[in-house]
Amino acid sequence: MNIEYTEEKKFSMEDVRELFLSVGWVSGKYPTRLYKALLNSSTVITAWDGERLVGLVRLLDDSELVAYMHYVLVHPLYQGKGIAGKMIERVKEKYKDYLYIEIMPEERKNVGFYEKHGFNVMKEGTAMQICNFGNKE
Repeated sequence: MNIEYTEEKKFSMEDVRELFLSVGWVSGKYPTRLYKALLNSSTVITAWDGERLVGLVRLLDDSELVAYMHYVLVHPLYQGKGIAGKMIERVKEKYKDYLYIEIMPEERKNVGFYEKHGFNVMKEGTAMQICNFGNKE
């Protein structure tokens, strides 16, 4: 398996819909909005097995101080092969001069994975959000 990585936003709406639905993420049910969000993101690193999108990392940044890694996902058939780790290493290299690279894992079970890649749990931090599912397509 020869996985290729790129920051070029060459993915299609169907590529991202399929990838997000493969891991059960609700954003895959809103392909138009998801595609637009990715195109307007600061950085999107993708992993490809030939023509198949198998992994994706999305970041939003302020161009100087903070980069927020919002999505890190790998198709279930490709998990456990080091793809997410390689994408994160690319993120760390790209944003090495920023003061912070932040992520908010949505599942506690993923904390160990991020710690393995150099992230630390914020001692006084608490994740917060407002969910507006189903409001618009």
